[in-house]
Amino acid sequence: MAIPERETVIVERGGGGAAVILAVVVILAAIGIGYIFLANNNGGASGTLDVDVPAVSVDVVPDGQ
Repeated sequence: MAIPERETVIVERGGGGAAVILAVVVILAAIGIGYIFLANNNGGASGTLDVDVPAVSVDVVPDGQ
């Protein structure tokens, strides 16, 4: 019995488009995070924040426990 000859078929489907889009999104996110932490006017993520909190008065009577 003779062995049938076989032909190798290579199919090129392009692909890789999703990987390119994901890479662009990751790069843009890294640039954005770098801008937030490194390029702001006060030199970094340090600084002070003044918050006005109104005074709270609570009338509590101890019950002797």
